[in-house]
Amino acid sequence: MVSTGSTDVGWRPRVIALDIDGTLLKWVEGTGASSEIVAPAVSAAVRKAYDAGAHIVLASGRSPHGMTRVADLLGLPPEGAERLWIVASNGAVIFRYPPVEVVHEETFDAGPAVRAILERRPSALVAVEERGVGYRLNDHFPPGELSGDMIVTPVEDLIAQPVSRVIIRDPEATAEEFVELGRSLGLHGISYVVGWTAWLDLAPVGVSKASGLAHVCERLGVAAEDVLAIGDGRNDLEMFDWAGRSVAMGQAIPEVLEAADDVTLPVEEDGAAVEILRWF
Repeated sequence: MVSTGSTDVGWRPRVIALDIDGTLLKWVEGTGASSEIVAPAVSAAVRKAYDAGAHIVLASGRSPHGMTRVADLLGLPPEGAERLWIVASNGAVIFRYPPVEVVHEETFDAGPAVRAILERRPSALVAVEERGVGYRLNDHFPPGELSGDMIVTPVEDLIAQPVSRVIIRDPEATAEEFVELGRSLGLHGISYVVGWTAWLDLAPVGVSKASGLAHVCERLGVAAEDVLAIGDGRNDLEMFDWAGRSVAMGQAIPEVLEAADDVTLPVEEDGAAVEILRWF
């Protein structure tokens, strides 16, 4: 069932912030990876809103090179139009596209947090983005979970310099175990979010999709109350709290469903399109 929610009469979003995996892209069952196909109904709804004047902003935990092809799948921006604003790496990297032009980036020293995690989970996989190429990592992730080239690198080399984001992954653990891991360690001085699986994103303190969107909206001259945010993960919670209207995908976990202003259909039923077409 889709909640009707409540929004002021005459309200229409000026910015639509869209998560990617589980929102625009369907999950491939049992893999933790996305299909890399945008359903025609979703693509048409996004384009309808865009053509009506709404700013479309992709907002994801993905690194930039994993987001540009999603913009291409949507056919945005059309040739000759202004470049898209994209919030990558859970808000740590903000860029325009095409071509990729990074306009803002937050970095941090991930060394202490990564070492503390590996003390508890010595077999965990660690990855950092190699911009425009892929990832540097201490060992290979399960197939389909990362995109681009994979460069195997010792952990100490991965964290020798400030980074915008670190991924910690343990295929032998559960998401619930990673939630408890984050709580028990404290992870002071950084932000962290646990994904659908035993996947932990580390980022600079105070950085989230919300902070990234706030930066974009300031540049666009749009207030938070004029933003519609759609997502399905724990990394959408700050964005939901910040945006004027937040909508959870129907398959989201209870924590995310409860945080949203409204709930749409699951990604398998093109829930993002259902929500967007309420306004356009």
